[in-house]
Amino acid sequence: MKILECLHTAILVSDLERAQDFYQGILGLAPVDRVLKFPGIWYQVGQYQIHLIVSPDFQASLQEEAKWGRNSHIAFSVDDLEALAKGLEAQGYSYQKSASGRAALFVRDPDGNVVEVSQSA
Repeated sequence: MKILECLHTAILVSDLERAQDFYQGILGLAPVDRVLKFPGIWYQVGQYQIHLIVSPDFQASLQEEAKWGRNSHIAFSVDDLEALAKGLEAQGYSYQKSASGRAALFVRDPDGNVVEVSQSA
């Protein structure tokens, strides 16, 4: 047996509308159809999917407060990191630049989930 590919990541969120504002409105992810009977939304990113699943009392916690990248997180690549940083600032989101000096930042979604975003080469 060998694993052939990674299919999706499920991310818990407490408020679907607030999460959509972040993942669609700020990160620009496009939703895809889903036919499940529980609240959530799916996003397609290339051949991969992000599944936001509603858990009303969910709030992520950080194990490493000082460096968000040392916590569980999902990572995306973008073509314009500076534009994203400006958009995050305009919406009141704080973020941390990568401590390694590479073109990347870490931001927390409305439920505290850590998202890494790197500039594509």
